[in-house]
Amino acid sequence: MSEQFPGAAAKSKLSGDTLIPPFPDPPGAPHQEKSQQNSQNTPPIRRIFVVLPAYNEEENLGPLLDGIAQTMAEEGLAYQVILVDDGSQDGTVAIALARQDQMPIRIERHPQNQGLGRTIADGLRLAVAEASPQDIIITMDADNTHPPGLMGAMIRSVREGRDLVVASRYQPGARVLGVPRMRRFFSWTASRLFRLVFPIPGVWDYTCGYRAYRASLLQEAFRRYGDGLVSEAGFACMVELLLKLHKLGAICGEVPLVLRYDRKAGRSKMHVGRTIRRTLRLLLRHRFSRMKSSPIAPS
Repeated sequence: MSEQFPGAAAKSKLSGDTLIPPFPDPPGAPHQEKSQQNSQNTPPIRRIFVVLPAYNEEENLGPLLDGIAQTMAEEGLAYQVILVDDGSQDGTVAIALARQDQMPIRIERHPQNQGLGRTIADGLRLAVAEASPQDIIITMDADNTHPPGLMGAMIRSVREGRDLVVASRYQPGARVLGVPRMRRFFSWTASRLFRLVFPIPGVWDYTCGYRAYRASLLQEAFRRYGDGLVSEAGFACMVELLLKLHKLGAICGEVPLVLRYDRKAGRSKMHVGRTIRRTLRLLLRHRFSRMKSSPIAPS
């Protein structure tokens, strides 16, 4: 893929923009002045950027893209899908190319597999470069385990004032279907550990990658951290990103997730042992970093 990302002025052509018809003019009111007033008072249309990190997902990507298109049509939202292919060896890219005439998809490719962290970072950078501050950026897995229909609730939660919304497995009403027991135990333990050591108001699920971000939050994060915003290579990158955004004062919240792992075709990309080691290392690094930055009380 190209290493040069487009600037903020380089906008992709998005589909789905909805024009709001003006209210009828009262009798005797100058039409031109009323039209100008409506133009000034109408808030800018939000766009939704959906970032999909993908690696060998040819069996899962098609149904996911169809679900995204259906959800956006039902919600009446302008959107752009950004697919970052992490060196897939199957037909993942071909599936996305086949749908470019049906929905707005931008495809970026890594010549070789570089890991989830780099793939997420590249996708977020591309979205941030095109987004306006009021837009919303969503990340989700490309394996069709995250239901696109939940995006509506996540978007509304951001509109209600939150900067970051997590699709959570630990909220009332959430369900987890088809996830191996060891992976469920790891996710639950990791979230509890981080909740204990780094409590974030409104967040219980620290590892889920299905999230909605206010674009202005990620823009500020890239200004603050630059290429260091995401330094973890594997699944621990989602915890790292959450902790860094919390440091920026992000207002966070959650919506209940029905995780449909039973719909996933193919094997999981997660190596549980390696992910546990990286997550624990991340926990210790941030813990000691916070201890060093804390002022020492006078004796």
